[in-house]
Amino acid sequence: MQVFDKIISDRGSRYAVSGGPAADRAAVAAMLAELTRVKRFQKATHHSWAAILGGEGVKDDDGESGAGQLILQMLERAGLQDHVVIVTRWYGGKHLGGDRFRHVADAVRHYLRETGAG
Repeated sequence: MQVFDKIISDRGSRYAVSGGPAADRAAVAAMLAELTRVKRFQKATHHSWAAILGGEGVKDDDGESGAGQLILQMLERAGLQDHVVIVTRWYGGKHLGGDRFRHVADAVRHYLRETGAG
């Protein structure tokens, strides 16, 4: 799993993005468990993720409504199969409105660019 931490900061909220190959939901769950073993990531507010596993899109917003769908759409456009991307947010106390979707998209773009996956 690759982790890119502290990539976006806005009004107190901070974002990280991580991911790696995943063949099934069990692999996704294992990666989330590995990520949240790190104390800093345990304290995060949201771990939104998406993957295309065996040709089927799966996602979880983890309370960040719409984030999983946005990640999934970006993975579909990039043609990234059997790979999970997780966007982590630490809520900073101020609502970001629509900017939160821009930050999720920027985080996924960062991951795709840095890993060469997209």
